[in-house]
Order: sequence, then structure tokens, then C-alpha cells
Amino acid sequence: MKLIAGLGNPGARYADTRHNIGFMIAEAFAARHDLSLKRKGHQAFFGVGRAAGVEVVVLLPQTFMNLSGASVRSACQSFSVPPADLVVVHDEIDLPFGELRLKAAGGHGGHNGLRSIAQQLGTGEFLRLRVGVGRPPGEGDVSGHVLGPFSAAERPFLEEVVTAGAEALECLLTEGLTAAMNRFNNRNLVGIK
Repeated sequence: MKLIAGLGNPGARYADTRHNIGFMIAEAFAARHDLSLKRKGHQAFFGVGRAAGVEVVVLLPQTFMNLSGASVRSACQSFSVPPADLVVVHDEIDLPFGELRLKAAGGHGGHNGLRSIAQQLGTGEFLRLRVGVGRPPGEGDVSGHVLGPFSAAERPFLEEVVTAGAEALECLLTEGLTAAMNRFNNRNLVGIK
């Protein structure tokens, strides 16, 4: 069984922000496989079922980003999912908007959601789907950038990015990490820098 955790912040205020791209992709992936995310538990909404022939749990932590680890740890323990079978989908300011990057493990890179998960699990050895949201112009406010809405230039491409993220998850499940990395890494979907 794989656990796919899309990261974001709960509530209408954050629904369309860059920080919630993990939620958007996890929801799109679940919808493509008719998985309802209406179950409540583990401080999250979640669904359980089969996707691309694999048993999966799709989790949307409702703890706010900085505390995502408590929700993810609870679900991993309940479903007996080891860190190696966890896939965390999150926004990444160090990638330009429209770029995806699958990664096997690593540090948190300043991302508070990843920091919380690594602290709660006691390891950074989990898979990540990093979704580029770019950095603010110049020395702009990073927090304001990720908690802000997508720009007018980005919005027309958002659906394409979300769909590609869901496809990357499917490829990861069916063909493995190396194949998914070869297909999706370092390919900018929209060409906005």
C-alpha cells in the first residue's frame, strides 16, 4: 500500500494559494480514480482504494502546513505504511512554476510541511513530488508568495500542472520512481520563468 499525502492549508482562505498545490494534485489524482476523500480521521480528510492497480491511501492533512507531520504519522501507523511507501506532494519555491521533480528522499529545504513530517517520522526517507511555484520577484516575501494566489500569467496553466502532477503519481505507482523521474523531472510544462 502507498500513502499519498497532498500538503496544504485547510479552509477557503487558502484554497487557491500556491501552498495548496499539493492538495490540488492529490484531489485530482483521487478524482481520476474515483476515490472519495470524505473520510475523516488522522486530523485529515482521506480516501482508501485502488489507483492504477495499487492499494492507496490519499490524505489531505487538516492540521495546517507546519503541523502536517502529526497527520501523516498517524495515517502511516494506522495503515502500516513505511516511510519508503509514503509520497508527499508539496509546493517548491526552488523550482519555477510549471516544473515537477520527483525525489526519493532528502532534507526539508526550509519547507515547514516536510520538516514536520521528517520530525514526526524520524526520517526524511520518503518520496516527494515537488511542484514548482517559483520564488517571489527580487527579495520578495516568501511567506506572502506561497500563501498568495497564483498570478494572472500562471492561472491559465494551473490545470495543466495539476493534471501532470496526477499523471506523475500514476507513473510512479505503475512504472516506478526511475521511470517517473525520467518522464517528468526537469520538464517545464508552461515555460513561465
